[in-house]
Amino acid sequence: MQYILETIAFNIDSCIKAQNAGVHRIELCDNPGEGGTTASYGFIKAAREQLQIDLYPIIRPRGGDFLYSSYDFEIIKADIKVCKELGCNGVVIGMLTENANIDKIRCSILVNIAYPMSVTFHRAFDRVAQPEKALEDVIEIGCERILTSGFYPTALEGASNLKTLITQANNRIIIMPGSGVRASNIATIAVNTGAVEFHSSARNIQSTNMKFTAPFMNENLQTVSTDTEEIQNMLLALQNI
Repeated sequence: MQYILETIAFNIDSCIKAQNAGVHRIELCDNPGEGGTTASYGFIKAAREQLQIDLYPIIRPRGGDFLYSSYDFEIIKADIKVCKELGCNGVVIGMLTENANIDKIRCSILVNIAYPMSVTFHRAFDRVAQPEKALEDVIEIGCERILTSGFYPTALEGASNLKTLITQANNRIIIMPGSGVRASNIATIAVNTGAVEFHSSARNIQSTNMKFTAPFMNENLQTVSTDTEEIQNMLLALQNI
């Protein structure tokens, strides 16, 4: 079985670390505290120049819910065009209606704008009101995959639902488990769900390298980084299934 591992990168150093550790694809994000928002033009450009593996920036103009205004929508469309211009392999989107259905009309527009890039529908999917209908809607829109934790906070908790989604999808779309995926559980999730692609933050916290920090500012200046050992252990766990 050929398994695929995607990891998040919140900065350029993490992109390079993840690639060197052997990941197959990077979801590029900014603002980990917001759950991931769209990276800057400069960050996307630098990542594309440094990476030989697939690059999928998330297109999310703000944190919070996935009910977007017309102003948000214009920003989303513009950011997808930037990703296309910079040579990204795909983008990661997700829009819902106020009743927690897939926003099929506007998502279809985004998939068309993104072409020929591929499109992943992100974990907005875990907030839908009608999962079976939502899956069919995302397939109809033309997305390549869905990133989901199976409607629970973590993919391990949602494993039963993930298996149901994979069965319903019937090879029409990729169901990619994400959230809480680590070396300690990735093989279990793979076996219990039948998934072949996996998403992990594989993150750790990196302390500042500053030799002097202002003593009265009451801040730690830590950054989110990529845990290369965790990535290697996840890949090893998948190889050993």
